[in-house]
Amino acid sequence: MKFARVKPLDAILATAKAKSLEPTLGWFQLTLFGIGCVIGTGIFVLTSAGAQKAGPGLMLAFAIAGAICIIAALCYAEIAAMIPVAGSAYTYTYSTMGEMLAWTVGWALILEYAVAASAVSVGWSGYFTGTILNEFLGIQLPTFLAGAPLSMGGIEGGLINLPAVFIALVMTWLLIIGTSESAFVNAILVAIKVTALTAFIFLTLPSDQFDPARFNPFLPAGVFGGFGSGIGAVGAAATIFFAYVGFDAVSTAAEETKNPQRNVPIGLVGSLLFCTVFYILVAAGAIGTIGGQPIMGPNGIPFPAGSEELARQCATYAADALPLVCSDEALAHVLRQIGWSGVGNALGVAAFLALPSVILILMFGQTRIFFVMSRDGLLPEKLSKVHPKWKTPYVVTAMTGGAVAFAAAFLPVGKLADIANAGTLYAFMMVAIAVMMLRRMEPTRERKFRTPALWLLGPLTIAGCVFLFFNLPIDAMLVLPIWGALGMLIYFAYSKGASHLGQGRVEVHEADIDIPHTPGT
Repeated sequence: MKFARVKPLDAILATAKAKSLEPTLGWFQLTLFGIGCVIGTGIFVLTSAGAQKAGPGLMLAFAIAGAICIIAALCYAEIAAMIPVAGSAYTYTYSTMGEMLAWTVGWALILEYAVAASAVSVGWSGYFTGTILNEFLGIQLPTFLAGAPLSMGGIEGGLINLPAVFIALVMTWLLIIGTSESAFVNAILVAIKVTALTAFIFLTLPSDQFDPARFNPFLPAGVFGGFGSGIGAVGAAATIFFAYVGFDAVSTAAEETKNPQRNVPIGLVGSLLFCTVFYILVAAGAIGTIGGQPIMGPNGIPFPAGSEELARQCATYAADALPLVCSDEALAHVLRQIGWSGVGNALGVAAFLALPSVILILMFGQTRIFFVMSRDGLLPEKLSKVHPKWKTPYVVTAMTGGAVAFAAAFLPVGKLADIANAGTLYAFMMVAIAVMMLRRMEPTRERKFRTPALWLLGPLTIAGCVFLFFNLPIDAMLVLPIWGALGMLIYFAYSKGASHLGQGRVEVHEADIDIPHTPGT
């Protein structure tokens, strides 16, 4: 499976060793770090889309997605500890399977980051229009400016999601001028998110309006909705996989971990188990209090999340009787429905404040993947041009911001999450393959963490990623091969000839820059 032009692992590791870090982290710090990275956009904005696909089976969907993430995380941990450099799955693939496959991974990561940033922008827009404008300011944004042409939330006649475009462009501007988040501010935002969700659980599960009958039928669309349908518990799992991405940030801390063989798996599995239980409780609270049954089409199959048909159905409900599956700000909407309007508004404000930081991190990651690839010669070096005043890669940042704003303007959040997941699942699959290949190619290399039972977990990760991919909606599945085909045209037309490695110029710079991998989605 190796395709020539393998980037020398010795050169990559030499850079990492020259910048070794003191191990100071224990399992508890890693677990908290993982919880902070994972809990974010997905649970705030995908609850509606997941319920429309699976109904109360959304709870099972969270369990399925969490289980696949756990085994993927353990594979990711070994290679991240072994090659603790920037470039993420792109660099790992370059060092094991060669340049061409590394290009496909880098190209998929570009899709993942940009589309995920668009999805978060759309999610932020829902809380901005619902909580800040409607609830606090009493302003109703005109329908044609409040949603995309195919928008969730019962918005019919939408032309453009203007708030989503606005926040995407503001984050682009901040990245260009070099504004960075402090760890302190980020920690506060994480605390706000966790506190808001904890309050949601304690206000819904013990509520007098909680009715177990709302969970029947538990699986109205079944477990498997069918190939390419994107419905059923597994179809919902493929969508809400987005709510877990970010766990791999824990694996990148393996080099700084005391006793990594013990503490890394505790941190990874512990944080993912916590988030899975947390998500299931949130879903149970939402469904048990106001219901979460999908809106069915005439054939007894749920209308596709984010479709015109669903928007038309949602438009027939009064605002104070809007079903869970129709809300753009699902969790705040639930609290308002059960008489906790003040807390619901506070939760909406929490999402409004916390989500822009996620957009910033996602777009930062996107631009830095571009940056590393252009520095390797696979993309034009002009893309990595640094602004003389702000010292940021402004060309690629502006391009990224424009693409993110465009997607956020015209696509609903569920569809964007599905497309982002397609790229993520491909990258995770390639990481699992790379880990197994390195075990055979470099059996004597130092490994601060070894994936337990790799002979089992490696193939399970690959199978799990493929399984979820084929349960995405067919249009989301098609995006990845189409995007990949475009990427291969660029590779053979330009990148293969311009590659520094192909020209015999082996330089390693990855340790110069850190690339986060979608934390907080």
